[in-house]
Amino acid sequence: MPARRHAIAAIAALGLILSFAVGHAQTLTAKQSDAVAAYDRALGDFKSILAERRSQIEAKQPLPNLPGQALYLARVAMISTYKDLTDAVPSRIGKPNKFGIPPAYFDAAIEPLVDEYANLFEIMEAPPASAQNSATPFEDVVNLAAAIARAKGLAPADANAAGRISLGLFFAETNGKQNVRNGRSNTYMGSLQTGASEDRNGQRKWEAIKGAIAAADPALSARDDKEEARSRGTDRRFNHWTNVRDGLMNAHADVFREIPGIVKTLPDPIDQMKLFELIQIIPTPTRSALKSGDLLNYRVSSATIMKHLRNNSIFAFGQADRARSSASFREILAAMWLFKRKFEKAMVKYSELKPR
Repeated sequence: MPARRHAIAAIAALGLILSFAVGHAQTLTAKQSDAVAAYDRALGDFKSILAERRSQIEAKQPLPNLPGQALYLARVAMISTYKDLTDAVPSRIGKPNKFGIPPAYFDAAIEPLVDEYANLFEIMEAPPASAQNSATPFEDVVNLAAAIARAKGLAPADANAAGRISLGLFFAETNGKQNVRNGRSNTYMGSLQTGASEDRNGQRKWEAIKGAIAAADPALSARDDKEEARSRGTDRRFNHWTNVRDGLMNAHADVFREIPGIVKTLPDPIDQMKLFELIQIIPTPTRSALKSGDLLNYRVSSATIMKHLRNNSIFAFGQADRARSSASFREILAAMWLFKRKFEKAMVKYSELKPR
């Protein structure tokens, strides 16, 4: 009899819990219910496009042009609608996730879906058969950046910072994978994701400092001659060495001179990497911010620039973020949370390379 009473009590308690849950669900406002429905649709769409791409790949069917774009947009919609949902129903904010995405933007329960997203991109962006790989891709990035920085007049410690920062760029652009294609663009390719004109511009700039490089580092210069000959007659963006070299020379080499001041303003190495990634994404405003004397408070308000930021996963998620019409560099750096995990990987890799 006591056991039966306990069972009845437990059932009654469960009934109260369920009654509360149902009652709570019934108290959602129309806006909250719309937010729930929007997220459920976006999550369903994300699952659907993941399944479609996986099926096409496994069946060896032709993929559409820019096969990653639909995946990317579905992921943006999923994260955006989840942020709108947690804005409307804060109780839906869950636990931290392995990607380091703020929990208000991402439900940790769907981590496997994002793993599948990354796996599909790795397949779609695999290097072409003609790609000219390097046996030392990470060392190449660090050594080239440090050599360029020294040629620009930097002291050894600041040249080392240039190497570390550039390794971060490699991870930001390709997650540390060399000679990849681009599932979202027919323009940007290779280890540092450059366009053909950017690659040519970088090559011209390299020629201007090649003599200084050769005098300071004959071994690196000899390696460069070898890779230059190897890449002749091909798309040089798929030679890891020449693409990294020309990508750094095109966009970043001139800014290496600013590293001593950047390190003082941004002592966190990951923030330094974020800033140089912004030179890749929004070069002109970033250079203006550096020249302003007040980097962190420098504000951008161009609709075009804000669009470029959103297209690179900055202020891209949720109605509140997307409604922004301007942002300071302090705010932009803080919003680059999707890059943080990549930069942390770069820091680990750099610590492994330093003893060599």
